Formats: sequence, structure tokens, C-alpha cells
Amino acid sequence: MSRHDWRVVEAPPPYGQALPVTAGIRRVVANNPGPMTGNGTNTWIVDHDGGAAVIDPGVTDAAHLDAVERALNGRRLTHIILTHTHHDHLDGARPLSQRSGAPIHAWHSSAEPAFSPDVGLHDLDEVAGLRVLYTPGHATDHICLETGDGVIFTGDHVMGWSTTLVPPAPHGSVQLFLDSMERLIGRGPRLLLSAHGPAIEHPETCMHGLMEHRLARHESIAALLRPQPRTVEQIVDAAYFRLRPGLRRAATLNLRAHLEKLRDDGRAIQTGESWAAVPT
Repeated sequence: MSRHDWRVVEAPPPYGQALPVTAGIRRVVANNPGPMTGNGTNTWIVDHDGGAAVIDPGVTDAAHLDAVERALNGRRLTHIILTHTHHDHLDGARPLSQRSGAPIHAWHSSAEPAFSPDVGLHDLDEVAGLRVLYTPGHATDHICLETGDGVIFTGDHVMGWSTTLVPPAPHGSVQLFLDSMERLIGRGPRLLLSAHGPAIEHPETCMHGLMEHRLARHESIAALLRPQPRTVEQIVDAAYFRLRPGLRRAATLNLRAHLEKLRDDGRAIQTGESWAAVPT
């Protein structure tokens, strides 16, 4: 498989059903489809010796939380784990915790001011049989979770159906995103399970393809810089033609993050809200 064929797509899956992926791992898709969430947020149920953990409860929709509880298959819910605190992952956590009594585990330094985890996680912690891998870039509190047999739950960091939004500082960083991707590639996983979209059965192909796509986009943005300063909005118009409705804000955030990396690498000059190429 070519790295150019990194995308993994699927038809809309059924909502409210437990979808088996591997032994001891099931997926329930939240009914929150959209341009940024694909077919919806994946809530993962992972069995372990003491019961089951739920990764990314997603939305507050009672029907979704009911389906998650059914997917426990009678096992005790021991851990609720967040890959990060964006609302399509976070919002169902507290209601599910109130239903079950299970504590919420997340990165110890929350990016959401209104939320603090019951249990703060650190890099390489072990929780419910999973190893915590700190992977900032998409969010400052983003983690992935690795099983002992080569499966990584990648949250929003790696998605097979789409590239990941990387916002500008202080919320995100292109360089940290690339560093985190290199870290995941170095783990040599056999399977990736993301928070949106289907299982990624060719992890190396997908991750290298995403890296190449990201770097190509970075260079295309660099090529749009001119000696005369232009505003971010002007650069967005030049960089993203045929942009789907509803994606302009995300495209603007993404572009700002790339401009920040170009500035930090000495390839762009920022003057207020305007950006220009470094004179050669």
C-alpha cells in the first residue's frame, strides 16, 4: 500500500450499538456527525482484569450513554479515560461517572478551565492495563493509550479519514504534533483506534502518509508568503480554495499554527496580524 493511500473511510456506522473490533475492545459511535467529527465520536470500551474502561465517553446524549453501559456486557466500569478535553470527548464523562461511580482519568494539566480530572495522568503511567503516551499538538492535554499487544488508541492525533486540526499557540503546535507523530511511529503499533473513523489496520502507512501530507501543506503555505505582508485572511483565501462550508474557522486556525512554525524556524516575519516572507 502506497503512503499516498493513507485514508481509511467507512459508511456511517450504526449508532447505539457495540461494534466489536478485537477481543476485549468494542466501539460505540456517538450520534454527533459533522465536518470535524466525521461519522461521530468513537467511545471505546476496553476490558481488563478488573472490569472495563471507557475511553472518550463523548456526548451527553442519554441514548449514547445507555449504549455505552450496555456495551460493558455486565463488566464493572472501573475507569473513564479522556484522550483530551475537547467537548466532543469530554461532555459525556461526568454524566457517565455519576451513573457508574467510576472516576475520570485525564492528563493532569487540563486544557479546559472548567474541568479537572478525578485522577491526573502523566506520561508512561499505567491505567486499566493501558500505557499513557503524552502526544501534544492537537491539544496541550492530548494523550494516546497503548495496550500491551500493540494497539494504540490515538484520540484525535491520528485519524484515518481526515487530517487533524492543529490550532495555534497556546492550544496547539505543529512542531509538537510532528514530534508526537514520530513518537507513535516509533512505537511500531499493529493497529490504531482513533476517536473518529474506523480502525486503521496499516498504521505505518497511515502515519507516514499523514506526516507527508502535513509537511507538504506546510511548504505550500510557506510558498504563499510574499515580501509584502498579508493578513491571515488573505493567506487563507490563497491557501484553501474550494473550502467546504463550515470549515473556514478550522482552516484559519490550522494556517495560523503553520505560520507560527514558519516564524519559529526563521522563515516568516510576523507584524501584528500580518505575515511576510523572510527576505532572501
